[in-house]
Amino acid sequence: MGQATSLRDLGLTARGGREAEIAGLSVDSREVRAGHLFAALPGVHVHGGKFIEAALEAGAAAILTDAEGARLAADALDASSAALIVAEDPRQVLAYTCALWFGQQPACMVAVTGTNGKTSVASFARQIWEEMGKHAVNLGTTGVEGAYEAPLAHTTPEPITLHRVLRECARAGVTHAAMEASSHGLAQRRLDGVHLCAAAFSNFTQDHLDYHSSFEEYFKAKAGLFTRVLPQDGVAVINTDDPRGDEMAEIAGMRARSVIRVGRAGDADLRITGQRFDATGQDLRLEWAGRASQVRLPLIGGFQAENAVLAAGLVIACGGDPDRVIETLPHLDTVRGRMQLAATRVNGSAVFVDYAHTPGAVATALQALRPHVMGRLVAIVGAGGDRDTTKRPLMGRAAAEHADAVIVTDDNPRSEDPGTIRRAVLDGARGTGAHALEVADRAEAILRGVDMLGPGDALLIAGKGHETGQVVGDTVFPFDDVEQASVAVSALDEGMA
Repeated sequence: MGQATSLRDLGLTARGGREAEIAGLSVDSREVRAGHLFAALPGVHVHGGKFIEAALEAGAAAILTDAEGARLAADALDASSAALIVAEDPRQVLAYTCALWFGQQPACMVAVTGTNGKTSVASFARQIWEEMGKHAVNLGTTGVEGAYEAPLAHTTPEPITLHRVLRECARAGVTHAAMEASSHGLAQRRLDGVHLCAAAFSNFTQDHLDYHSSFEEYFKAKAGLFTRVLPQDGVAVINTDDPRGDEMAEIAGMRARSVIRVGRAGDADLRITGQRFDATGQDLRLEWAGRASQVRLPLIGGFQAENAVLAAGLVIACGGDPDRVIETLPHLDTVRGRMQLAATRVNGSAVFVDYAHTPGAVATALQALRPHVMGRLVAIVGAGGDRDTTKRPLMGRAAAEHADAVIVTDDNPRSEDPGTIRRAVLDGARGTGAHALEVADRAEAILRGVDMLGPGDALLIAGKGHETGQVVGDTVFPFDDVEQASVAVSALDEGMA
C-alpha cells in the first residue's frame, strides 16, 4: 500500500464505526502529518497517550492506542473527528498494520533469538544463501548488510522502520533475509507481522535484567518467537546444547511444523561430531541424516561452529539442499567485532575483538579462544552504565576464571560514574583470588594489554565489538577497539619488524 487507504483495508475497526483515509503511519507525534495514523503506545517511562493531543493538532486522521491512552487524551479525542482504535495490545496491532501498509517483504524470512550469537547466525545465514546464488541480507545490530544495505538504530527496529526496510529490500530484489530477534523487540511485538519460514534459538544467559523483571520473563520474551511469531507451517531450529535448549525445543514443537535440533548431542539432527582447532580456524566433522561430512571453518572459537551450524540449520529449514549448505561453510567470514582478529604482533601474538558483554559471553569467548592459543590469554573487560548492575561482578569473575591476566577498564559508562562500574567488575575478578589491573582509559588499557603479549599469547578485548563510539554522559566519543588495537601494535612494534 503505502498510499492513502482506509482503516478497513488495514484491518482496523474504529469506535463507532468511524472511517478514515490513512496517508501515513507515525509513532512519534513530531512526525505526524495530515492524514496519519498515530500509534500512542505504552512506554517504559511515559505513555504515548500523552502525545495524542499534539498528534491531533498536527492533523492525525486516526489514533491507535489502548484504554489507558484513550483515557489520558479523552477530552482531545472527544473534541476531534479523528477515528479512534482502542486495542488490548496496540503494539501487536501496529505491527500487523505496518505489514499491510508497506505490503512487501522478502519471500523467505528467518529470525534468530538468544542472548549471544544472533548477529553471527544472521550474517552466516545470509552468507550461505549468497554462496548458493540468492539475493540475501541480514538485519540487526550491524544494520542491513548484503544485497541491500542501510543503517538501523536498533537490533530489532520498531515496526514502521522494520517494514519500510523490508519493503525496500524486496523492491531491491532481495529474496532471502535473516534478522535478529531481540528480547526487547519480541516483548514489544515488533516482529509480529513478519512472515517467517523458520526461526532459531542460539542460547540463554543473563542479560537485560534492567528491562525484564526476572530471568524467566526474559526467557518468556525470547520464547515468544516460537509461541507467537513463527507460523504453524514454519520450522524451528534449536541449539539443544544450551541448558535451556530442550525446553525451547519443546515449546517450539507445540506450534512449529517441525523442529531441527542442532548441536553435539546424539539426538541432534545436524550434529557436530568432531572439532579440531588451530591458529587460523577449525576443522569440523558434521552429520546430517546419517551422512558425515568434514569441512574447514575459517573462524576462531568453538562457539562460532555452533553459530555456523545453527545458520546452516535455518537455511536447510527453508529448503536448502543440506549437502550444498554444508559445502558453503568454508567460505564464511567472521562478523565485524565478533571474535575478529584485529592485529598481530611481530612476535606472533594476536589481538582479538569480541562483542561479549554478558558474563556468559565473556566466559564462552575466552573458553573458545583458549584452544587456538599456545601461550597466555589476556582479557580486557568492562561493563556498560545504565544497564543491568547485577552482571558487573559476574563479568569480572568470568574474565578472571578463564584468562591468565585481566585488565578492567571503561566500556560505555553513559550517565553513571565510571569508577563505580569498574569497582563492581574488579570485585568480581578479585573475588576469585586473581589479580586484576584497573586502567580507566580504554585506549591505555588496550596499549597495556598489547604490551603484555609474548610469543604465542593472545589478547581478547571484550565488550564493544563493532561499535565505533564510546558513550560517556550524553556524548558519544569516536572509539573503535579494532582501530585502537592496530594503533597499539604499530606503536609497540615500530622498528622491531
